[in-house]
Amino acid sequence: MKMSDTAGATKTAHLYRMMMPDHTCPYGLKAMDLLKRSGYAIEDHHLASRAAVDAFKADQGVATTPQIFIGDRRIGGYDDLRRFLGKSVADPKATSYRPVIALFAMTFFMALAASQAVYGTPFTIRAGEWFIAFSMAVLALLKLQNVESFATMFLNYDLLAKRWVPYSYIYPFAEGLAGILMIAGALTWLSVPVALVIGSIGAVSVFKAVYVDRRQLKCACVGGSSNVPLGFLSLTENLMMIAMAVWMALGAFGLLPGWMPGM
Repeated sequence: MKMSDTAGATKTAHLYRMMMPDHTCPYGLKAMDLLKRSGYAIEDHHLASRAAVDAFKADQGVATTPQIFIGDRRIGGYDDLRRFLGKSVADPKATSYRPVIALFAMTFFMALAASQAVYGTPFTIRAGEWFIAFSMAVLALLKLQNVESFATMFLNYDLLAKRWVPYSYIYPFAEGLAGILMIAGALTWLSVPVALVIGSIGAVSVFKAVYVDRRQLKCACVGGSSNVPLGFLSLTENLMMIAMAVWMALGAFGLLPGWMPGM
């Protein structure tokens, strides 16, 4: 199969992608979009059946589709195309703080939005409380998507979980419960000790693993499949829980003038 190009060899690309009645290759669509945005005219060749796909792979000696050709040169698949065009290719195994930063950014703006809806202004003390409580609830949600995977990663560094394995399964439920109660400003007698206990144990565990033992670990804070490195942001999650618990305890004991649950 010759991939010749007689009309503008440097700016015309041949794209071979799966386009079946029950499946459209997403990487084929991404490759098409990238080629268009890079100024290439595209000759789009559909592989409309499994037999056509297998025949194409065998003929070209490739293991995957899509495949992109420019002139008589095979560029390769989507990642190869990105490299050819001088664009970065994400490493799925690389550590990244992006999931945690995205989470905290969203919960921050959620808190401001909730404050605006309830009090008519985004900048209130309650917005700060909601920010921490929303963060706890969303972090718990991510862990609860796959408790088994979370527990496995958590057992690498949490001091209590290492001594009592069931704690690694209890933790996300406890964090979620405390977060929901703090959002509601309800049952402070329950949410405060739960947040204080799990936050304190977590903070000590992370500090020991990272700053004392100098271990290079991944954090289970956003679930067991993340590539977030265990470190400062992991410690921040626990310190936020401790701070929120202390704040609400002070308010509950009347040590914050004018403070009321849910205010």
